[in-house]
Amino acid sequence: MQIRPATTADIPSIVKLERQSATAGHWTEGQYQKAFQRQGATRLVLVADDPRLAPDQRPAPAETTLLGFLVALHVAPEWELENIVVAPAARRQGMAKRLLAALFAAAKATNSAAVFLEVRESNSPARTLYETAGFKPTGRRRVYYTNPSEDAVLYRLTLP
Repeated sequence: MQIRPATTADIPSIVKLERQSATAGHWTEGQYQKAFQRQGATRLVLVADDPRLAPDQRPAPAETTLLGFLVALHVAPEWELENIVVAPAARRQGMAKRLLAALFAAAKATNSAAVFLEVRESNSPARTLYETAGFKPTGRRRVYYTNPSEDAVLYRLTLP
């Protein structure tokens, strides 16, 4: 498994994977396209895939099933984790930790002070992941999410 920068060719696979996760932030294909634009704030889009497949064995990009992805926004001196998804079949194998580690490395390379995020209060697996990675709860946004209506818990990780 490798973590690599995503390309626009990965967008159909990212959308497909994101739709398999009820707790993911659901973006339109156009929103993912904007993540690759060089205007405005910097976004980091990473994907996890399996490089062991020979090029002739890989499905077409629109059909590729990625193992996971991450989208983060850099607004100096901080990063915001906007979305992270791991394929159901690849969960509980350290994939999300590796994606987070790649984000932390990018944040350190930009001399950033912190990474922050928000998560549904009921998303216990994600909250456990974030807390294990060193994030600390810093607050909440009441009734932030819809379908169903739910609070968002805010987290921050101060970088060394």
